[in-house]
Amino acid sequence: MDTSAILIHVTFAPDGTVVSISSKPEATGPQQWFNFLTRNTADCYQALSGGRGVFKVPADQLDKLQTACPA
Repeated sequence: MDTSAILIHVTFAPDGTVVSISSKPEATGPQQWFNFLTRNTADCYQALSGGRGVFKVPADQLDKLQTACPA
């Protein structure tokens, strides 16, 4: 079983909206990708200081999530 995780980095504006997020599908906006990951992953998000956060997504799930995310 592969236990490696992909880190998806998120940065937020002072008003809480997503400024940038890594590993997003090309046709998806940053806020839309963040909302999708929030709804479709369990216990994967960790808030960090300075308006940042990270999703720790199992490597074998990332492609499935990117494909399932609506454009």
